[in-house]
Amino acid sequence: MTLGKSIRKAVFPVAGLGTRFLPATKAMPKEMLPVVDQPAIQYVVEEAVKAGLTDLLMITGRNKRSLEDHFDREPALERALELKGDTGRLDAVQHASGLGPIQYVRQGEPKGLGHAVLCARQHVGDEPFAVLLGDDLIDERDELLTTMMDVQARTGGSVIALIEVDPSQIGAYGCADITAIDGEDFVRVNSLVEKPSVAEAPSNLAVIGRYVLHPAVFDVLEGTEPGRGGEIQLTDGLQTLAAAEEGPGVYGVVFKGRRYDTGDKLSYLKAVITIASERPEFGEDLKSWMKGFLN
Repeated sequence: MTLGKSIRKAVFPVAGLGTRFLPATKAMPKEMLPVVDQPAIQYVVEEAVKAGLTDLLMITGRNKRSLEDHFDREPALERALELKGDTGRLDAVQHASGLGPIQYVRQGEPKGLGHAVLCARQHVGDEPFAVLLGDDLIDERDELLTTMMDVQARTGGSVIALIEVDPSQIGAYGCADITAIDGEDFVRVNSLVEKPSVAEAPSNLAVIGRYVLHPAVFDVLEGTEPGRGGEIQLTDGLQTLAAAEEGPGVYGVVFKGRRYDTGDKLSYLKAVITIASERPEFGEDLKSWMKGFLN
């Protein structure tokens, strides 16, 4: 196995329209929807920073200005909190703006996840890089991104995160056909298909929103035609890399930890309740209230 370059860069595709959450997302990015007391995207940025990624890029679109504002300094607000002696909220506000310098590139129009990743090409260059989607929150107590980065360094290829789902649900995901590797805790990806029917799915292993990619993906995405939904699918680009007889290949890490899906209304509500119920300041009160409510 070839040794990959160290990874410094993280890409966050946040240009989507968020139509599943209309009308709430008519004027507010879905990534800014609160999960308890901070926006969903902040959890994802914190995950990248915790993994040691220091060069952060968001692929944005129209009506995404609040994303930039959230991670920017707000001197007037900070001063007001300081004068009130509200150090707890002041620390929280400064934490968000101190996660690191974040750069922004406009996608122009939402042509799919593959196109969003392609928009990062000039910034990323010829380095391996991570892609983190805001719909998936990974519990901070679980290791996923650092494991994927280690696999990328060991293999020199691209690495995707996989979870086992009920076979009846596989049509909502990209799906992987894999081969186990003796003595390793990661797998080789033979092929990928975007949102297959249950009958066509090669497994119940679903692709979730964490990727550590070899820069060869950019050349592939340049030549990838629009696929499902008329969009350039990242899954299709990775399928090309996986099927190539030569090249860096594609590998998978099967994640068995805690993941919170915020991609649709019901999953979002479940994520908020689950995370809130574990908060030390009010989690027990919330669980007690929920028991009474259900009764």
